[in-house]
Amino acid sequence: MTETTPVVLLVLALLLAGPAPALLARSRWPLRAPRAALVLWQAVALAAVLSALGAGASAGTLVVGHPAPSWWLLVLHGASLLLTVVVAARLLWSAHTLGMTLRARRRRQRHVVDLVGRSDGRAPGAVVVDVAPALAYCIPGVRPRVVVSSPTLEALDEAEVDAVLAHERAHARARHDLVLEGFGVLHNAFPRLVRSSVALDSASGLVEMLADDAARRRSGAVPLARALARLAHAPVPAGALGSGAVTPAVRIRRLAPSSMESRIPVGLIAAVAYTVAAALVVVPTVAVAAPWLAALTRAAQLP
Repeated sequence: MTETTPVVLLVLALLLAGPAPALLARSRWPLRAPRAALVLWQAVALAAVLSALGAGASAGTLVVGHPAPSWWLLVLHGASLLLTVVVAARLLWSAHTLGMTLRARRRRQRHVVDLVGRSDGRAPGAVVVDVAPALAYCIPGVRPRVVVSSPTLEALDEAEVDAVLAHERAHARARHDLVLEGFGVLHNAFPRLVRSSVALDSASGLVEMLADDAARRRSGAVPLARALARLAHAPVPAGALGSGAVTPAVRIRRLAPSSMESRIPVGLIAAVAYTVAAALVVVPTVAVAAPWLAALTRAAQLP
């Protein structure tokens, strides 16, 4: 480990918290491989946090172990240590407050729909509520609820209702709420000046596309596209899963077979994305953490 290690990690953390997400958000390939894109987004977020924490930890080790640190070394490493303390504190606080808020909100929502909802043979397994707007959403959790309104059942045919239910059940089955909660915690952990909302927004859109793919496999692309068009402006309660950052128009277009055609196979795109995701987490660890641990071991062995 060298004196530049904390600075390198600090710069990497800032790049992964701002410019890198902005660049990834402008890419079009996630529409073809949403699962691989979501894994890559998770790797970017995790690598940003690990880099920020590693910057402060390595800075503290260098300053404490240096016989006569210069003023610039103290300043640079002090900045790295400060960022680490801020990120760690905000990470813990965000995980607590966001988790408590979401779970309380969803408990209230489940209680309300259980009180006013009813079963309907046209939407098996779902809770039907008699409210004015056409809507469909999932209240996630250990005991999730798929909620649809009676106007939705009137507006959609049987195949379209089946597609909507398959979409919402895919959210519940895959626990997309936990994925988005993790992105929300990491988003709030970074200071406002260096964080970006594009990772959270993009993840929200990607889980919608994953649920769309599950519904397409069960019910077909045409019924799903028609249902998306008719529920394009359906409201969704805060904390529930229903519509993401990707607009219904984009989601409908990607259901068309021609939208998935490309000279680059989707399998290759996914393989590259998974490789980059692994490298983002593994390479900094091997290049930085291993030498750091080796230096600590040598220092501990000194008489």
